Amino acid sequence: MGAQGVILIVEDEDAIRLTLRDYLKKKGYEVLVASDGVGAIKHLLDNQVDLIVSDYRMNVLGGDYWIKFLHTFCADKKVFITSGFLRPDFSIPFPVLYKPFDYGKLAEMIASTLDTEKNGDS
Repeated sequence: MGAQGVILIVEDEDAIRLTLRDYLKKKGYEVLVASDGVGAIKHLLDNQVDLIVSDYRMNVLGGDYWIKFLHTFCADKKVFITSGFLRPDFSIPFPVLYKPFDYGKLAEMIASTLDTEKNGDS
C-alpha cells in the first residue's frame, strides 16, 4: 500500500486520467487508473483500494448503473464522483466535483477523508 493510501482513478478522458494520476503520485499516493467501469472492477478485485475518484459519464459501464454499482458493491470504499454532466433527476450518494475542478481541492478532500478514516472517525 502507498504511504498515503491507494486511490483508483476511473476516467475515460486520457488527459485528465493521466495528469491526475501523476499529480496524486507526487502527493505520495499509490494510484491505479482505469478508463471505464469494467477496468475499475478488475482493479477492485485485484487490489486493496482506499478511495475511488470516478467520472460519472463513461462509454463503458458509466452513468447511473456505475453509481448504483459503487453504492451497492463498494459501500466500504470512499468515493468521489467527477462530472461535467449529471442528470438532475438521479441522486448521487457521493460527493460530486464538477469539471473543471481544482486538483488541489480534490487532494485536500482525499487527504481529509483518508485521515479521518485512519483515525477511526469515519
